Amino acid sequence: MTVQVEGAPVAVVTGGSRGIGAAVVLALARQGWDLCFSYVSNVAAAESTAAQVRDLGRRAVTVQADVADRAALARLFAAADQAYGRLDALVNNAGIVGGVHSILDADDAHLTSLFRTNVLSQFFCVQEAARRMSTQRGGRGGSIVNLSSAAARHGGMPNEAHYAASKGAIDSFTVALAKELAPHGLRVNAVRPGLIRTDIHDAHGGQELVDRIGPTVPIGRAGTAEEVAEVVAFLAGPLSGYMHGAVVDVSGGR
Repeated sequence: MTVQVEGAPVAVVTGGSRGIGAAVVLALARQGWDLCFSYVSNVAAAESTAAQVRDLGRRAVTVQADVADRAALARLFAAADQAYGRLDALVNNAGIVGGVHSILDADDAHLTSLFRTNVLSQFFCVQEAARRMSTQRGGRGGSIVNLSSAAARHGGMPNEAHYAASKGAIDSFTVALAKELAPHGLRVNAVRPGLIRTDIHDAHGGQELVDRIGPTVPIGRAGTAEEVAEVVAFLAGPLSGYMHGAVVDVSGGR
């Protein structure tokens, strides 16, 4: 049975079980949001994050969904409908690096998989969310936060042109969406994390890489998932009410 619309605001977060995604889920929970988030395969990590949300006094729904699968994304949003009966924010967090490949060696299958996960999934999620939140379609309005990367500006790590290009697409997507969706009562912004301590860097040496590059960042260190998450939560919520079409760097100046 679907609950009524009164109550806490609700966010859908893709890839919310680990890393930046989990930090976003918890940051929103601390600010009073109820959550519905996806994970690909790590059930234990998803349940651990959900348990932490509940410990904070908020509700959490987990949905196994590969964001590259449009039908799976439809299930994710249907689960939020069933559990909460409302939607107030979407955080497009899920993404992959797609491995370390010279552009000379990247084949059609690799590029198609990467762009479907990093770019098309955000299109699909925005369609699902906007249909629910649009004030022109009976919704209450809301916010969308897309996760980009500082790689969109500086090209990323060696042999990751594919990843940097996919995040550049998200920057453009965000600016265009802000113009299109404003009349629907929807704010759209993006966050560009820089060198952050997560396992996304494992392909390049993991912790060793972060420890080596961290001191070269102008602020003098790598960032944390929690520092990114606080900015995402701010953009999702009412305190950023006049921020729209912004692409915000959380990169320590790098």
